[in-house]
Amino acid sequence: MEVVNVVMDATFSGAPGKDPAGREHPGTLGTLEAGERRVLWLSTAIIDHANRVRPNPTGLKVGGHQASSASMTSIMTALWFHTLTAEDRVSVKPHASPVLHAINYLLGELDTSYLTTLRAFGGLQSYPSRSKDPDRVDYSTGSVGIGATAPLWGALARRYVEGRFGGAGTGRQYSLLGDAELDEGAIWEAVQDPVVSSLGEVTWIVDLNRQSLDRVVPGIAAGRLQGMFTAAGWQVLTLKYGHLLSELFTRPGGEALRTRIDAMGNPEYQRLLRCTADQLRERLPGTGSTAGPIAGLIAQLDDATLLAALRNLGGHDLGALLEAYDAIDDTRPTVIFAYTVKGHGLPTEGHPQNHSSLLTADQMRPLAERLGADLDHPWALFPGGSAEASLCAAAAERLRRPEREPQQPPALPADLGRPAPTGTGHTQQALGRALLDLTRRAPEAAGRIVTVSPDVSSTTNLGGWLNKVGVWSATEGTDWFADDAETILHWREKPTGQHVELGIAETNLVGLLGELGATWSRWGQPLLPIGVVYDPFVNRALEPWSFGMYAGGQSILVGTPSGVTLAPEGGAHQSITTPSLGIEQPGCVSYEPAFAIDTEWCLLAALGNLGRPHGSSAYLRLSTRPVDQSLAAVPTDPAARERRRRQVVAGAYRLRRHDKPVVTIAAMGALVPEALAAAERLDALGHGADVVCVTSPDLLFRALQARRGLAEDPDWILDRAFPADRATPLVTVLDGHPHTLAFLATVHQVPVTTLGVTRFGQCGALDDVYRYHGIDGDSVIAAALDLID
Repeated sequence: MEVVNVVMDATFSGAPGKDPAGREHPGTLGTLEAGERRVLWLSTAIIDHANRVRPNPTGLKVGGHQASSASMTSIMTALWFHTLTAEDRVSVKPHASPVLHAINYLLGELDTSYLTTLRAFGGLQSYPSRSKDPDRVDYSTGSVGIGATAPLWGALARRYVEGRFGGAGTGRQYSLLGDAELDEGAIWEAVQDPVVSSLGEVTWIVDLNRQSLDRVVPGIAAGRLQGMFTAAGWQVLTLKYGHLLSELFTRPGGEALRTRIDAMGNPEYQRLLRCTADQLRERLPGTGSTAGPIAGLIAQLDDATLLAALRNLGGHDLGALLEAYDAIDDTRPTVIFAYTVKGHGLPTEGHPQNHSSLLTADQMRPLAERLGADLDHPWALFPGGSAEASLCAAAAERLRRPEREPQQPPALPADLGRPAPTGTGHTQQALGRALLDLTRRAPEAAGRIVTVSPDVSSTTNLGGWLNKVGVWSATEGTDWFADDAETILHWREKPTGQHVELGIAETNLVGLLGELGATWSRWGQPLLPIGVVYDPFVNRALEPWSFGMYAGGQSILVGTPSGVTLAPEGGAHQSITTPSLGIEQPGCVSYEPAFAIDTEWCLLAALGNLGRPHGSSAYLRLSTRPVDQSLAAVPTDPAARERRRRQVVAGAYRLRRHDKPVVTIAAMGALVPEALAAAERLDALGHGADVVCVTSPDLLFRALQARRGLAEDPDWILDRAFPADRATPLVTVLDGHPHTLAFLATVHQVPVTTLGVTRFGQCGALDDVYRYHGIDGDSVIAAALDLID
């Protein structure tokens, strides 16, 4: 694939009223520049009001990023007021959120009253938020790298919806990010994923201001970064210089000046931005044979022109930006490196510590005058009938999106009706079997399911499902092993496939899950996304998955296999903390079923919460430990079976009921067989034991909070699983950290011993590993006897 690597040095070449390609557009370049000045003012004033004007009785720092916003003003003005269409989506770098709000205000999408509420309760959020901001935000950003990569997965989700259901359009997906954000490893995991190279609607614009939070970025990294994108198959465009510098380069001494600036390290360049004109004339020529020609060139310039020329970078030249946007190749992803000055146009521009600095009152008034604004009336719009007002009105009309009523997700059965399994099996097997059953029992709902895997489909029992529905690909692929009799997993790539295979990167998995889970709110088309990942790596994926939920994405994450039950695998592949994640994660319900039928019911309940307003995500922790399925004792009577199902999906059920219990064992997941065996042995010792199978500590905790008036969830399950008349001392046991179930003792304030895993695991046989961690049958019995005595 040929790579276009362009340096946009030319001035704006379109005729007045036309863009560089000759298309009509409202306003001349001068009108855009007036809009840019107003956006700069508004974004600066929004932060200023939050920190200097709004009462702050607590004295707590409010914050905001005037310099980071200023470096993005030109890029965003050109994009919104010239290039974007209604079908496009944009992820805005976190610290430029005031610029987005300023633009939305000029477009009539934000009431004036909100401009004084940045970082106030119920007001404008500190970083762009789809779920909490009052104006249009396409992508939530704030966690470094996650917002930048989200449009990649948004592009794939749009293609998936458009290909299967239609109505998602053909818009571009933009990411606006800072150059320091490219230090985040998740970005490069996403850039090089094989599915990304075909997403031509993706465009990233890098605000190359050469500063991070604490310092000027050392060295010159732009060439290395450009090479990395090029190697990944992206189109690379570079906007380095504006029209003023470009014109100077054509004069005698100009080539020497270009060479000098190109070779200059970032710290030296930033220091020159803080120089007076006299200091600049002394420092800019440097030393060596080129010093004379450079000194001669800049001697011809007055002070104002000299100072402006040094700041005249491509990321602040509206004409160059428009030409770059028109040069985007829609057949592959594009990255535009736009050189900028952090704090451009502000008194703090270029200072290495300007990241969180705030302008003073003495600095704000002259800034207002220079930008054509009024400090005493900071929120003034352009006068009606002016060219600037017409520009805003035309952009607002062009960007108006049609209202889409979200479709209701297809109905899902609560029970697939499969007879209770017999023999041995494990919960991971049940996942694949339930998906296949859905294609027969509820084909419309199954048609909305899309599974995602980071190269672990075959090892997480998705093989049968994958063979049935095929692998999603932008184009039809050839299955070269279709005629190989020994091939069990058939890799049929096609645009109608319902499984997306990613590379080995958990952050990519959950990033895509978040966007697939948001299609109901973007285009009105609900999907039912399910991602599978090895449970030990769920923690690695948790932050971006959580961020996707915050942004409105609803999905199911399956962690499997799990726990120290992976005995021969050893400590590195044994998860400890994941069982409690559902308790602690907003927007998510967690399940850890013990039996195949429980897995089916929990999966169906989780699917029923997806793709709808006020829906929720789910986390299923599954195991590969073979378990005797008859231990589930599923009732054969339909009414009794339904009662069991309701309790399973509500969080727990009583699996063993003794006539005269003196102790209760609450167990979860793979440890339920140990609990049942311990109860039998206790009975032989003359001590009756009840066994409660916990399927969701998350839902039980919510029920307990509701009983105390701290939540609005139903609490009936507590009376079924832990009735007051059977309250006894409690032993809890699970293949995970014991604190996960410790709260159950507070249902009736009974004595408790909590067993679980608190140390890194060991390789070994299952009995040896369980014994090492104190979660074997003997440990359960010993804990029970201690409580009884």
